[in-house]
Amino acid sequence: METKDFLSYISNVIHTTIVATVDDEGLPVTAAIDMMDSDESSLYFLTAKGKGFYDRLRKREFLAMTAMKGEDTMHSVAVSLRGKVRELGSEPLERLFAKNPYMLEIYPTAASRSALTVFQIYAGSGEWFDLSKKPIERASFTFGGAAKTEEGYFITGACIGCGTCVSVCPQNCIDSCNIPFVIDPHHCLHCGNCRRDCPVGAVEKLGG
Repeated sequence: METKDFLSYISNVIHTTIVATVDDEGLPVTAAIDMMDSDESSLYFLTAKGKGFYDRLRKREFLAMTAMKGEDTMHSVAVSLRGKVRELGSEPLERLFAKNPYMLEIYPTAASRSALTVFQIYAGSGEWFDLSKKPIERASFTFGGAAKTEEGYFITGACIGCGTCVSVCPQNCIDSCNIPFVIDPHHCLHCGNCRRDCPVGAVEKLGG
């Protein structure tokens, strides 16, 4: 999947997300927000200018969000994202209402819609986590020129091929065909068992 596919999945399949912003005391505040549209490198949502959520977006110009879709935990996809936001104003409202007609029941008149404004998440990074696959699948993505931050673990040249890491990996995602062994990042849970139990300290965490 490409970045546009991840963003489209958020807006068109998951749609309702839990978004976190930071208040004036530096504490996180969450809100349920519908992601109403996407394009190649952006997500779009709206809010009312009278809400505290609006004030926090204006002050911080940043948010984090997560969402899940599925019948239960083991048949679900989870997507997390953090990124920069900017206010676009009322111009995109007509497009967002056309794509999300249920909003007409909440704001039925032009006068009532004057309270609304549109925001764009225009740069950020995210992670896709699919628990419905065996083994699990994960992927990271960036958009809008955001730097990619690597997470997870890797095995260094200090590996002695003892197999301890393989025995404690819950997803069997460590290739032991050659030394040093190799962790497949697309199936890793980031549990840290391999690093904790390696007898020679050959496993290191990406990004320090």
